[in-house]
Amino acid sequence: MAVSLLGPAEVRELAHKLGIRPTKQLGQNFVHDPNTVRRIVRAADLAPDDVVLEVGPGLGSLTLALLEHGNRVHAVEIDPVLAAALPDTVARFAPEQADRLTVIPGDALRAEVPAGPTALVANLPYNVAVPVVLHLLANLPTLRHGLVMVQKEVADRLTAGPGSRVYGVPSVKLAWYATARQAGKVPPSVFWPVPNVDSGLVGFTKRAQSEGDREATFAVVDAAFAQRRKILRGALAGWAGGPDAAERILRAAGVDPGARGEQLTVEDFTRIASQRRAGGAPG
Repeated sequence: MAVSLLGPAEVRELAHKLGIRPTKQLGQNFVHDPNTVRRIVRAADLAPDDVVLEVGPGLGSLTLALLEHGNRVHAVEIDPVLAAALPDTVARFAPEQADRLTVIPGDALRAEVPAGPTALVANLPYNVAVPVVLHLLANLPTLRHGLVMVQKEVADRLTAGPGSRVYGVPSVKLAWYATARQAGKVPPSVFWPVPNVDSGLVGFTKRAQSEGDREATFAVVDAAFAQRRKILRGALAGWAGGPDAAERILRAAGVDPGARGEQLTVEDFTRIASQRRAGGAPG
């Protein structure tokens, strides 16, 4: 039996049956367009052997499309009502694929995910999208690639490069783990309730493990962007132990002390962190 995907009538029927009233607190906007979820799965470029981690499956629209593709899915859902209902929904709309689904109740930032997911595919709540992506990349070494749907503004930040007006902490930290790309826009009309913003698809592919120290590099990134208008000599003064120490470290790393954080690549930040650890300045 083929998988049946959820349309507007099925989404509202399930929500009514479960007594679900979508909340802004949990970022609940449910996709009700089959073409959109199939498009997301295509853009994710999944291999048949990919084990997919889905965060925030909600009523199961994207879950069913992933199962239709033939992948095993680990679905992490923070809403206990939705988590409990998802297996029944899959049994109803995709009975032949039900054994491919594992539901993990809880917060994606704390839940214990079974070992082995190789791809992240998710419609992420706008308010937690960046922390969730970075947390999973840090804690799931088996992840190789992924595709997430986020607010368009967040998509722009995650994929921005040095020199861009929206390049910042999320851009650099994602670049530490992966190369990222924009994979298209998603209009508000495919969601219920309809959000007042556009969404964007962000695809990423894991990079080879960086040789630098992640925590040390991220400390530099946070300091550099804490006051965007400051040049690095001043922005990194607190981190380095003073502006003179910051300048010594920056020059040793081959970075202009008069530059600003938005001009630097992740490799630049890694070199700066390494120079301090090598004794470029006290602290």
